[in-house]
Amino acid sequence: MKKYLLSFALACMSLTSFAQADYEKIMSEKIAKIETCKTPEDFQALGNDFQRIGSKESTQWLPQYYAAFSQIQKGRIMMRNGNMQALDGVAAEAEKYLGMAQNLAGADNAEIHLLQKMAYSLRMMVNPQQRFMTDGARAAEELNKAEKLDPYNPRVALIKAEDVYFTPEQYGGSKTKGVEMFKDALAKFNAFKPKTVLDPNWGKAEAEYFLSLPAEKTK
Repeated sequence: MKKYLLSFALACMSLTSFAQADYEKIMSEKIAKIETCKTPEDFQALGNDFQRIGSKESTQWLPQYYAAFSQIQKGRIMMRNGNMQALDGVAAEAEKYLGMAQNLAGADNAEIHLLQKMAYSLRMMVNPQQRFMTDGARAAEELNKAEKLDPYNPRVALIKAEDVYFTPEQYGGSKTKGVEMFKDALAKFNAFKPKTVLDPNWGKAEAEYFLSLPAEKTK
């Protein structure tokens, strides 16, 4: 009987290990696709993939995190293309997945708060003058939470640099100061090591891009 129970326990452990390896393989493949997505449709499809993974791996927060991240990246492309009126719906989708991720990961997760900041920023861009004091204030609050929880997080530094770089000078922005902040972000990226191969590790290429721009484009 003891031999049977031992064999059964070993079989269960093997199945668990196999399932975990399969999950990590699928997630790694999908995360790698983030760098190849170029259009809102690309990110929508990728977000759907992460959402399907999350529905199967109901105890894992990262699939829901990446589903939200895909929606936010979709929204940022739409914003650059001038499609502002659709951003509320995109932000709402991102916030739905972030709520699921936070329920699993807990409230003290800097990466989730940072994406919540980015979702509020998308909402603000629908009408910046009207929404600066509401969605803009919420975005700043989420960014502050993320920074307090993880002051050395390079993605926090990256988004702070973006905010300064793209904000008009009359409202306190500065491309010159933004470039210096991108340098700080890149230094943090160079020192950063994610906890696991699946944990958030995006953003370094963006910091490098801004630092590669000719000086006349950053003035």
